[in-house]
Amino acid sequence: MMLADTDVEFLRSLVVRRSGNMLTSGHRYLLETRLTPLAANAGLPDIQSLVAELKRIPAKYEDIVVEAMTNNETSFFRDDQLFETLRTDVLPVIVSARNGTRELSIWSAASSSGQEAYSIAMTLREHFPQLDAWNVGILATDISDEMLRRTRNGTYSPFEVSRGLPANLLGKYFTKCGERWQANQSLRCVVHSEKVNLTEAWPARAQFDVVFLRNVLIYFDPAMRTRILNRMHKAIRPDGYLFLGGGETLLPLNVPFLRESVGKTVCFRPVAV
Repeated sequence: MMLADTDVEFLRSLVVRRSGNMLTSGHRYLLETRLTPLAANAGLPDIQSLVAELKRIPAKYEDIVVEAMTNNETSFFRDDQLFETLRTDVLPVIVSARNGTRELSIWSAASSSGQEAYSIAMTLREHFPQLDAWNVGILATDISDEMLRRTRNGTYSPFEVSRGLPANLLGKYFTKCGERWQANQSLRCVVHSEKVNLTEAWPARAQFDVVFLRNVLIYFDPAMRTRILNRMHKAIRPDGYLFLGGGETLLPLNVPFLRESVGKTVCFRPVAV
């Protein structure tokens, strides 16, 4: 049975209020596809019953509904040109600039199940061995508790490791656990996961040298994108780098970042305000 128009509007309002993810009335099929299995897992007969329970006991169901509507598409070394630029053009500059403090901090925002964060960790291990003596932290954040659990565990299916992860790095940094592969402790010890909703207040922390905020701004309206990027400006060091998704742009937003061509890709540098 299809969702009623009033239920679609209720769910759209809930998702945008809790996550900033903009859904339209055309997402009815997506709502029904993702929430019908959720209703079954909750022991409810159909999606209409899930909506009724969501209205009756919002604290019990809101988080899992919002998580179900979050796009968790990711893969290892997604956009190989970006990771090449990170290795050849960005990290050498940052590492040189931080040689006095010997500290490096990278944020993988909206990181889903952690493949991006572990790709960054492997890049550091493979090409910057001097960082073994540094204080290095890679923060992986997401809105989904399940995605954060998966990131902490660092365990992936054969299909997931086949997407972008070279065989030599799989053998070097992962251990076979039954039918799955788990990231070795050398990677897991530098990747820290934390729940952060980009549309809400962020925990106070030191500034980051590099931030990956890829393929997430497209789900927000311009006002929310502006708000997030202004917060992000405060979270990045003045000489830091912000990476967005390949199809994402800051136009026509009025935000304090300057687009810059670096290596084989583009990034965004904070400007003084």
